[in-house]
Amino acid sequence: MEQDYQRVATAIQYLNEHTAQQPSLAEVAKEMHLSLGHAQRLFSRWAGISPKQFLQFLTVQNAKRALAQSDSLLAISHDLGLSGSGRLHDHFITLEAMTPQQYRSGGVGLTLYYDLADTPFGAALMLVTERGGICHLGFVEGSGDAQLVALRKLWPLAEWLKKPGLARQRLGPLFAGGATPAPLSLQVGGSNFRLQVWQALLRVPEGRIVSYRQLAGLAGHPTAVRAVASAVAANPVAWLIPCHRVIRASGDFGEYRWSAERKQAMLAWESARSGPSAAG
Repeated sequence: MEQDYQRVATAIQYLNEHTAQQPSLAEVAKEMHLSLGHAQRLFSRWAGISPKQFLQFLTVQNAKRALAQSDSLLAISHDLGLSGSGRLHDHFITLEAMTPQQYRSGGVGLTLYYDLADTPFGAALMLVTERGGICHLGFVEGSGDAQLVALRKLWPLAEWLKKPGLARQRLGPLFAGGATPAPLSLQVGGSNFRLQVWQALLRVPEGRIVSYRQLAGLAGHPTAVRAVASAVAANPVAWLIPCHRVIRASGDFGEYRWSAERKQAMLAWESARSGPSAAG
């Protein structure tokens, strides 16, 4: 799965850099170092759409249309809640704050379990508290040792235990489709403002995108666009708190903490899973 993602990520980067030239499948396959047929099958199987359809997805015009649709979506979100699709993992996530004492004391009295798992978007490192709440999920390169060292500095006084299979058990059902995944609890540290922004992100359904200004309105802080953008950037739980669904009002996909290519891959993958009605 990791190798497949890397090849698709290479194709996405190439398509992103050459959108104006509308590259052919042969050019994309060459970048992936695969035959035409293999490149088409791999990309389509992984992303759910063909390279040509992904080119259309990348256009600013499509992004702007999706943002326009989100205006009406957000206007009624409090009444209707999330999309009715049982595959949307957002239905099954609750968000709670880590106690200030645990967060500020460097993890005194806190036990953290960690594990790596493959996802459609590359390897991910997960941290889970003894209460079962996920407090970190981030994409990593290689063994993830460098990221683990950095995380240990946040909670140097916590007890750290490796728990093989934990991340695969938690994440597997979310990407598999079909059966409804079990509820997930996120236990994160942050100010009340950041928690409000992250809770608002959980109300943006799979297959949809919003601008930072739209998200600020959804979070109840319509004038605090810059502060909302900072809260999005500080999200400690990739994918589950879907900060990848926020783009610039211009239609530009913008930067992403775990790489711009990965953000575009996530959005295309979600759009394909959610169907034409969600993709716009």
